Amino acid sequence: MNLPNKLTVFRMILIVPFVLLLLGGVHHWGWFTALFGGILEYTDYIALAIFIIASLTDLLDGKIARKYNLVTNFGKFMDPLADKLLVCAALICLVEMGRIPAWIVILIISREFIISGFRLIASDKGVVIAASYWGKFKTTFQILMVCLMIANINKLQLVTTVVMWIALALTVISLVDYVWKNKSVMADVK
Repeated sequence: MNLPNKLTVFRMILIVPFVLLLLGGVHHWGWFTALFGGILEYTDYIALAIFIIASLTDLLDGKIARKYNLVTNFGKFMDPLADKLLVCAALICLVEMGRIPAWIVILIISREFIISGFRLIASDKGVVIAASYWGKFKTTFQILMVCLMIANINKLQLVTTVVMWIALALTVISLVDYVWKNKSVMADVK
């Protein structure tokens, strides 16, 4: 397994401690509390650090894979899946924490399912659909939104809300752009 694929797997593994810390699951482990009781008040910030590290591995694995010609079928499939799992896990946790409305998360996750289905149909036809700039902007704003919501800084609530609405708008725009540019893929689906 090459380095970009290891980074992708590492990103997926990081989802477990991220979710446990963000949702406070570690509070229920007596041994954890005994060993690390003093840091439990900082679990959101530790979870935020893990999320940022995981997000940075996404940038890093793609750059390494392209620069050193290490693109693999495993990476083509697992890299976007790892991204979706990380962001969706974060969004679902944030709904549980009361920091984002569920309907927004449903729209964002629905977009990911629609695009994944679209890509499956395209791949059956031998068509590879590359990510668009709208999709990259969408991902950037979603990651920024998640970071702001985890940090939950009172003085940044207006900024957090604005970023959330921009992320939602980019989610819809990127979906429409993606479907419109690739509508020929669906032309003869029966």
